[in-house]
Amino acid sequence: MSIVGSDAPTPPELGVVTAEPEDWVEALSSTGPRQDEAMERLHTLLLRGARHQVWRMRSTLGSAGHARLDEIANSAADEAMMTLLAKLHTFEGRSRFTTWAYKFAILQSATEVRRLAWQHREISLDELADVPARDPGPAGYTEGVDLAWAVRRAIDTALTPHQRRVTVALLVDEVPIDVLAERLGTNRNALYKTVHDARARLRADLVASGHLPAQPPKEGTHE
Repeated sequence: MSIVGSDAPTPPELGVVTAEPEDWVEALSSTGPRQDEAMERLHTLLLRGARHQVWRMRSTLGSAGHARLDEIANSAADEAMMTLLAKLHTFEGRSRFTTWAYKFAILQSATEVRRLAWQHREISLDELADVPARDPGPAGYTEGVDLAWAVRRAIDTALTPHQRRVTVALLVDEVPIDVLAERLGTNRNALYKTVHDARARLRADLVASGHLPAQPPKEGTHE
């Protein structure tokens, strides 16, 4: 069922693809009518998954109508298909092929919706690193406020400007990681590495200041 239709949006159908090839990888890797049929059935599956995910996230797209939602789903399904076919050789058969394939549609459509939802929102990355910290004052020194103040101080002093921008954008402002990667001209893995390193620095700083306990050495290691 297409999302395009009546005046009020209705959820897309989520049935299963029937008459599946016994071996999807073999069918998709073959030539002629067998491959064509497998490709058509695969795209139908991916489009169903994309429509489902776009429907679930439709509230983030404001007033997007039926035609726009269907356009997004079709674009996501096309992208998911290209990605899947490029990684077809990595399928190990640990789950049903359709389950494995469905995840490509879900991930791609979610990424596309988040990108569209944020495309007109300003992200002041240059300003994030320079926001001045404020002393909470004598009356605010409860244990929680003290820790929050220590975290803020650590963010300002223990992180590099790039780590600070990425950490604040992802963990404080909740900018989707794929959106931030696009804005910064990098990729998700690089941002994951930046956040991982930033968290290690923050923890070390908070341990040194006495706000967090030191982690005991792992078994089999010596200090």
